[in-house]
Amino acid sequence: MPVVYQGVKLDCGYRMDIVIENLVIAEIKAAESLLPIHEAQILSYLKFYDRRVGLLMNFHATVLKNGLKRIANNF
Repeated sequence: MPVVYQGVKLDCGYRMDIVIENLVIAEIKAAESLLPIHEAQILSYLKFYDRRVGLLMNFHATVLKNGLKRIANNF
């Protein structure tokens, strides 16, 4: 996703992991635990892309349902 600031397109774009049906942004991690920085990252993607729902997935969890977190952008 390109970044445009004050009409200037910057080369340092963001790379979202998965965009589902152009509605949900999924961010994939494989970390010991999900940190606040991971939530901030997906929330930034939601704000930049103007979407409401994101899914943070941590595949390092022993049970996948324990590694899922839904993030909502409250505009």
